[in-house]
Amino acid sequence: MRLPGRPELGQLTYCTNIHAGESWPEVRDGLHAHLPAIKAEVAPSQPLGVGLRLSAAAAEALAEPEAFAELRQLLDDGGYYVFTINGFPYGTFHGSRVKEGAYRPDWSEPARLAYSNRLADLLAALLPDGLDGSVSTVPGTFKPWADGRVETIADNLIAHVAHLVRLRADSGRTVTLALEPEPCCLLETIAETVAFFESALYAPAAVARLAALTGLSPAEAEAALRRHLGVCYDVCHAAVEFEDPAASVAALRKAGIPILKLQLSSALKVASVDAAVAERLRAFDEPVYLHQTVQRRHGTLTRYLDLAEALAALDDAVGSEWRTHFHVPIFLADMEAFATTQDFLREILALHRRQPVSEHLEVETYTWDVLPAQYREVGVSAAIARELAWVVQELGQ
Repeated sequence: MRLPGRPELGQLTYCTNIHAGESWPEVRDGLHAHLPAIKAEVAPSQPLGVGLRLSAAAAEALAEPEAFAELRQLLDDGGYYVFTINGFPYGTFHGSRVKEGAYRPDWSEPARLAYSNRLADLLAALLPDGLDGSVSTVPGTFKPWADGRVETIADNLIAHVAHLVRLRADSGRTVTLALEPEPCCLLETIAETVAFFESALYAPAAVARLAALTGLSPAEAEAALRRHLGVCYDVCHAAVEFEDPAASVAALRKAGIPILKLQLSSALKVASVDAAVAERLRAFDEPVYLHQTVQRRHGTLTRYLDLAEALAALDDAVGSEWRTHFHVPIFLADMEAFATTQDFLREILALHRRQPVSEHLEVETYTWDVLPAQYREVGVSAAIARELAWVVQELGQ
C-alpha cells in the first residue's frame, strides 16, 4: 500500500513467508485465510500490497494458465496487488529443518537461475501499471560453500539479468533482482557486498558478458546491470552484523548499488551476556532455522553459525554483547530478559523519512511459528497488522 500522505516513501507490504505453504493450493489457502483481516485493519479504503513468497513448486504450478488465473482472481476480488516476491527460500520453509538448506540451490546451480527466471515472469504478469517489481534472493551462496563457486555465481546472475532485459523488452515491465546480504553468507557485510558488485557484477567483464548475451551496447549493458541488479537490505541482518545504519546505506549509494527492497525486521539483542540471560535465550534455539549470532567485545566481532554454538561458548562470552538472527515482531523493543534491535530499525526508518532508501518496504517476521509461546498471544493476522501499523506510525512522524 502507499503510505498515507507520503507517496514518495514507496510501497509497504509484508512477506507471506510467515504463512506455511509450499504448494500453490497451500499458498492460496494462506492468502484467503489472512489477507482479508489484514486489509480490513490497515488498508480498508485502498488496495493492499502483498509481498508474495512462492516456492519453486508453487511457481511452477502458477506457470499453468488455470492456476495463474485463480491467483489473479483472488487478487482482483480482494483488492490486493503484488509488487515484490521473496525468491530466497526455494523449497520447504516451515515445519521441518531448514537451517543452511535455505540457501539451496545457490546461485552456482542451474535450478536457482531457472526458478528466479520463472518468478520474474510471474511478477511481470502481476505488476500493476506504473510499478516496477523486485525479487529478493540468496546472497550468492552459504559462505562455507563459496570456494570454487564465485565465478559461476556471477555468470548465472548475469544470465538472469539477460532474462530480465528480454522480459522488459517483451512486456514493458521492469523486474529487478535484489541480493540479500545475510550473516555467514558470501555477501555477509555491506563492505563485502559492495566489493562483490564492483568486482563481479558491475565490472567490465560482466558488462561484456551481458552485451554478448543480449546484443546491447556496452553502455546499455552497464545500465541494465545497474538497473536490474541490486540489494535487499534486511534490517535484521544488518543489525546482527553491527552495521552502522547511516554509513551502510551511504556506502551502497556511493557505489551506485540500488536498494531494491528494504526488509523491515528486528533481531534479538543482549547488551551483556550472562548465565541467566543465556538460559532464557535457549527458548530461541529451535531446530528449524539458522540463528546466526554475532558477538561484540571491545570492538571485536566473533561470529557463530547458530545460537547453539554461541551458547556452548558462554564461558568466554560473559559480558559481551550478542545479536542473534531471529526475526521478532518489529513492534517489540524488549522481550523480558533481553532487547531487540528495534532501535536500529527506527534509525533506518528515520533515514527513509528524510531521504527514501527504497521504493519497496516489506515487513518480514517469518519466524512467527517458532517464537516462544508468550510472544504469540494474538493471532498471526493481528500481529502482521500491528507491525504494518507500527511502520506507518514511525514513517508518519
